[in-house]
Amino acid sequence: MANYPQLDNCSGVWNLREVYDAVMGGYWRNAGAKGIIAGGTSDNNTPISTIQQINMGSTGNASDFGDLTESKKLATFFSSFNRGLAAGGENPSTSNVVCYIEYATQGNAADFGDLISAQRMIGSCANSTRGLTAGGDSPADINNINYVTIASTGNQTDFGDLTVARDSLSGLSSPTRGLFAGGQPATDVIDFVTITTTGNATDFGNLTANSDVRAGCGAASSTIGIWGQGTGHNMDKVVIASEGNAVDYGDLSVSRQNTSGMSNSHRAIFGGGNDSTASNVIDFVLINVGGTATDFGDLTTNVNRQMGGSQAHGGLNDGYQGTRPAVFNEAGGDIALCAGDTSAGTQIEETQISTTGNANLFGDLSQNGYNSAGVGSKTRGVFALGYTDPAGSETNIMTYVEFKTKGNSADFGDLTQARRLMGAGNNNTRGIFAAGKTPSLVNTTDYITIATTGNAADFGNTSSSTQGMSMGANNNIRVVVGGGRSPDWTNTIEYFTISTTSNATDFGNLTNSRQYTHATSSTTRAVFGGGEDAPASNNNILDYVTTATTGNATDFGDLTQARRGTGPGSNSVRGVFMGGSSPSNVNTIDFITIASTGNATDFGDLIKVAAFPGAASNGHGGLVGG
Repeated sequence: MANYPQLDNCSGVWNLREVYDAVMGGYWRNAGAKGIIAGGTSDNNTPISTIQQINMGSTGNASDFGDLTESKKLATFFSSFNRGLAAGGENPSTSNVVCYIEYATQGNAADFGDLISAQRMIGSCANSTRGLTAGGDSPADINNINYVTIASTGNQTDFGDLTVARDSLSGLSSPTRGLFAGGQPATDVIDFVTITTTGNATDFGNLTANSDVRAGCGAASSTIGIWGQGTGHNMDKVVIASEGNAVDYGDLSVSRQNTSGMSNSHRAIFGGGNDSTASNVIDFVLINVGGTATDFGDLTTNVNRQMGGSQAHGGLNDGYQGTRPAVFNEAGGDIALCAGDTSAGTQIEETQISTTGNANLFGDLSQNGYNSAGVGSKTRGVFALGYTDPAGSETNIMTYVEFKTKGNSADFGDLTQARRLMGAGNNNTRGIFAAGKTPSLVNTTDYITIATTGNAADFGNTSSSTQGMSMGANNNIRVVVGGGRSPDWTNTIEYFTISTTSNATDFGNLTNSRQYTHATSSTTRAVFGGGEDAPASNNNILDYVTTATTGNATDFGDLTQARRGTGPGSNSVRGVFMGGSSPSNVNTIDFITIASTGNATDFGDLIKVAAFPGAASNGHGGLVGG
């Protein structure tokens, strides 16, 4: 067993391999994933003492946790792994009371100590040791920053000052930095402090707009901070370790102010608020993805002017919170894209791999692609279009999208040779397109540098001229291509070492001979799904290999439907197979858990039927360590 530090004190040094082994092996300490909504008003006026809880790793409605020591609204909340503290507020006069809950023990709050002065509409943040409050109304706006040591009890100590005195600001944190944004009088200011020191705040940058009611709510992983803006739908994002202005990151599912934020290292969750009346809405976004928030469930009661937080936010370190092991994904992405086909036209569709449900529209290809291939880095998806008209000839066109920015594709460059029905794979630096049809079968293999744009270069050759090899089987060192027809159906598996340029090397064999099988991969395993094993004969076979070794494939299970030419994607934990031909084109999406074996499960549907699409994902096994 790896030797790793206890997370309650965050001491020690460990490497990513040890962390990964511990998380995947199930012995990494899980600090928990409770989110809290506390206090506020259910009628926009009368304070309440209710504490509600949610399980951030799943979705669903809130449940009762206990009660605060006093009813209050306009208070603030911050947490360590073990404790959550509620501070200040109003009922009806301004309060200096600080009380706390123990996450492991459901029940009522207990007295902690006092704020330096009675305050309301305060910003706050924390790491595993300290909790900071900033600004507020006492009754005039103040610029004070104060702190407590969360594991003890007692009164606050002076920390320093904000750059601007204000109330109704919102905080978030990494383990080292605390950020405070927005507030009244209406401002777009973002300040930051180093939590382990004391001293005055420093200018960080600006929100995308002045926040004239609240900065909204803060939620964060250890690297990315998100504020749900106080007066509308929009969310702002910052990279906590840097400095600079926030960028637009998406929208809440319902426009509201006075929401409360909480997070684990995977999800930012927003609860309650005011959308003309007190709201019971809980919605969430994936922190590494952004976009429009998705419904999570409902609070036990409508609340406004409440406070919220969690025992798993970014100030408490990343990499072990939330849904294990999907959260520990160095690749970070959760998007699978399915692009083009004669039926789908130019449409690019998106699925969130860690959820289930139907695909959403992402944008459009610059022109249609059919029999195409795709690769995806952490940031970009690149599609080699195959041919743009089923009645026409092969093309050398490549086009790309940025995962974080929904929209249409742009020109990337050209392959060395116009062709279709290629195999493909990649790590975070290089993408490889292998063999294909010109219309003659070829063994040409090209590569691109994904972060740039430009034409492909020669990489080497497959062992024979082949069409219909697999896409999507890769770790950060190897691309594995399997199956195809050259000219007979084959079970051959070959691999390329991505960092070199050279010919393919023999890996082993699939469990049967077939073409048009495609694969989804974790850091250790690639699973091949479906394919055609004779003219007009499709299969539902799932088989797998261990990518870092060589050898023959082993039976994994079955797809929900026999088909060929699916679009594969992965977040390193789950794999999806999108669309395909059965023999008619279908919109079926299946998913598997890559580390286990078993049959695929229905995920949802594409918007349109599609077969032989370009496919790319931003969290597959080839991206970890890349």
